[in-house]
Amino acid sequence: MFCSQCGTNNVDTATFCGQCGKSLQTVPPVAVPPGAVGQTPGAYVPNYLVFAILATIMCCLPAGVVAIVYAAQVNSKLQIGDILGAQAASKNAKLWCWIAAGAGIGVFLIWVIVVVLGGVLSNMNR
Repeated sequence: MFCSQCGTNNVDTATFCGQCGKSLQTVPPVAVPPGAVGQTPGAYVPNYLVFAILATIMCCLPAGVVAIVYAAQVNSKLQIGDILGAQAASKNAKLWCWIAAGAGIGVFLIWVIVVVLGGVLSNMNR
C-alpha cells in the first residue's frame, strides 16, 4: 500500500506509514441527507427577516431596508459555511431592526406631542 503523503510503499496490513507516520486507513464516505449541503450541524443563526420587513413597512423605511439587506445575507453565508459572517450579519440585522423600530416610535411620539400641544394651544386662544 502506497502512502498518499510521501509515496512510500508499505505492507498491505499497515495502518500507518513507516516513513512519515500518516494514517493509511481510508475513511468511508458519510452520507449527506438531501438539503443539508453547506449547513453546519447545530449551527442556527436567526436572520430577523420578518422583523426587518415589519420594521421597514411600519416604522422607518431607510433603516428597515438596511436591516433587510443584512437579514438576507445570513442564510447565504450559512450555506457556504461562513458561520462567523452569518453571525455578524445576524447581529447587524437585529441592530438595524431596532434602529428602525426606535425611529418609528420616536417619530410617532413626536407627532403625538405636536398634536396634543396644538390642541392645548388652540383651546388657550379661545
